[in-house]
Amino acid sequence: MERPRPLLTFFSFIFFFLPCLSCPEYQKQALLQFKSSILAITSSLNYSDQLPAWNSSSNCCGWIEVECRGIPRVVIALYLTNLFSGLSPQPQVESTILAPLFHIRSLEALDFSGNNIQGEIPGVGFANLSNLVLLDMSVNNFKGSIPPQLFRLPYLRELYLVGNTLNGKLFPDDEETEKYVLSSTSNLQELSLFGNKFSDHMLLPILCLKGLEILDLSQNDLSMEIPTEIGNYLPNISILALSNNRLTGRIPPSMRRLSKLEFLFLQNNLLTGEIPSWLFDFRGLEDLYVGGNRLTWNNSVNVEIAPNPSLRGLSLKSCGLVGEIPKWISNQTGLIFLDLSKNNLRGELPEWFAEISLEILILSDNEFTGSLSPRLFFALGSDVLVLSRNNFSGELPINIGSATCLQVLTLRENNFSGPIPQSLVRNDCLQFLDLSRNRFSGHFPVFNPEGGLAYIDFSFNDFVGEVPTTFPIGTRFLALGGNNLSGGLPFNLTNLSNLERLELQDNNLTGELPNFLSRITTLEVLNLRNNSFQGSIPQSIFNLRSLRILDVSNNNLTGEIPQESHSLFGMIETPNLPSSIIEKDYLAHTTEWFRQVAQVPLEFRNLEVNWKKSKQGISTDKLNIYTLLDLSNNQLSGQIPTSLGALKALKLLNISSNKLYGKIPTSFGDLEVIETLDLSHNKLSGSIPTSLTKLQQLTIIDVSNNELMGPIPDGGQMGTMVLDPNYFANNSGLCGIQIRVSCPGEQPTSPIKIEEDDHKKPWLLWESVWIGYPIGLLLAIGIMFSIGYFTLPPPSNR
Repeated sequence: MERPRPLLTFFSFIFFFLPCLSCPEYQKQALLQFKSSILAITSSLNYSDQLPAWNSSSNCCGWIEVECRGIPRVVIALYLTNLFSGLSPQPQVESTILAPLFHIRSLEALDFSGNNIQGEIPGVGFANLSNLVLLDMSVNNFKGSIPPQLFRLPYLRELYLVGNTLNGKLFPDDEETEKYVLSSTSNLQELSLFGNKFSDHMLLPILCLKGLEILDLSQNDLSMEIPTEIGNYLPNISILALSNNRLTGRIPPSMRRLSKLEFLFLQNNLLTGEIPSWLFDFRGLEDLYVGGNRLTWNNSVNVEIAPNPSLRGLSLKSCGLVGEIPKWISNQTGLIFLDLSKNNLRGELPEWFAEISLEILILSDNEFTGSLSPRLFFALGSDVLVLSRNNFSGELPINIGSATCLQVLTLRENNFSGPIPQSLVRNDCLQFLDLSRNRFSGHFPVFNPEGGLAYIDFSFNDFVGEVPTTFPIGTRFLALGGNNLSGGLPFNLTNLSNLERLELQDNNLTGELPNFLSRITTLEVLNLRNNSFQGSIPQSIFNLRSLRILDVSNNNLTGEIPQESHSLFGMIETPNLPSSIIEKDYLAHTTEWFRQVAQVPLEFRNLEVNWKKSKQGISTDKLNIYTLLDLSNNQLSGQIPTSLGALKALKLLNISSNKLYGKIPTSFGDLEVIETLDLSHNKLSGSIPTSLTKLQQLTIIDVSNNELMGPIPDGGQMGTMVLDPNYFANNSGLCGIQIRVSCPGEQPTSPIKIEEDDHKKPWLLWESVWIGYPIGLLLAIGIMFSIGYFTLPPPSNR
């Protein structure tokens, strides 16, 4: 028998079998062309190659973003997510970048979410990918309609288009696609269109997709009623998410036929009527979110409902619950999310809360009373506890820090008192702590410098002593205003290298404004209003590049306003970006279905400022568009620096009630978006510059109680807005139509002209008589001759 030939076998493996383990050459070239397009887009940017292994000498089936299968090997899946992460700003990527991928017809899964691709979805190209089972195009910038070709892909089961700007119809003028879907041959099971701009005509055609098991249309522009027959069209639905729209009407009774329903999200719409008790009859229901509507809870009928103890998430926010918390909730031992906020619930917190492993508990805006039981924190595994705006009282339990998973604690606007337990501020998981507007007292606790707290609000309590020197180094929001703090600002504040908002207003702080504040380069808001600071304003504060709001009003500051303000970039060009105090203004509580989250609002306290002659609150989500500089009610002297006119992003400039003199800078005409300009109660002289007529958004200008002279400019906005004469009062010699004082050399004002015209009327009447009489006589004689009234004698014949 002939012996085996290992060498021949080896070479046979090399030449015949190994090529079968590599992806086809044309598929590799398509992928390399795709990468080449990415590099071309980012050639001028500081781009870190996200596909470093993609090159012509390697096997594309070995690339981490590529999945292959079969012999010979073919590409069946591409995971091309967030390819431009880290770039700011994100490049504009056209949908044509996808063209090379449409040649890989063996694809079964394609995920290119999070790439800022814009334009319409290329339906013709996707028609080539007839084997697709999963397609994820979420978090891009696609617009227009969903192309009909996607619904004609025979094997497509999962389609995710979350976070785009899509709108329009589902089957735009495409009868073939509509017939295909209506024939029930579509295999689509999961459709997520969360966070787009779809409107009413979108929902009805979707009911034709009878194989759907998951449907998410949350956060769109739906303003219709929920279709009355929805329960008859979607028999297989297990997850139905229609939250954060403007849906109206009642919850249709047909929905009780959705026997496979596990997750129902209807929160934050305009739904009306009673909450039907049959919603609690679904055997497999795990999440029920109907809060934030205009629904009402029938306290007399629904008091006896007994849902299966399988609920994991329940939202009955603003549903008209009255009295104590319904007893049946205590039987939901698997509950991890509970939102009963904005109702009329009262009484003390029941002890059975300690027996439920709640992760998120929201009871704000009710009428609860009593103190918090220590037992609650021995057993509570909460991530979030929100009890704001109730009538709780007493001291906090010393074991409150035993809830080791606690990330968010909000107790604002209650009647809690006493000291802050040390166990609370030593909790390393805590990120958001709001104890404002209570009656806490004593000295501040000692924070863990290595803790995770980013948001600390202890404002408007009764704390005493100096400003604490130990805060977590990651603190971004620190509000200690409205207490009884004394002393100066501690140097340790410079350790807070991430601090963005510092509020110490309405205390008894003294000393000079320290130069070291300029070391906190991340500061965006600095509020030191209504203290007893002395000395001058350091030039270094005007070097804070990110500072957008500076309020040092109502102190005893002296000296001149810093001459140079060109480094205040936050007041020159304000980017329309949200603050990064916490990346989102809510915590995303993830359910079993990872695509749907329940939003837990984090209430950032409004910033109180003197705005347009009254104290107003600017919400945190709008701070990114407001910039202001308030130096009023101090003892500042000298002339107004012309460099203030370079702060083109200022909405409000208030330097009133100081000892400033000299002229109003003409550069103030460059304050393009200024709305309020208050220069009153100083010693300013000269005239009001005509450059102020360029200020198109100006609504209030107050120059009263100065030494100004000359005409008030009357052009542009100065001539159209309603001006209060009091805003020009008590000056040396201002004049103009705004205050009804004529300027020297001007034409008399309209009331005077009217009197002069009345005086001239008799002269005009006699003048008309003398002119009209001879003209009328001649006309009368002419008419008589024409009708033969006068006859001339015939000439004599001599």
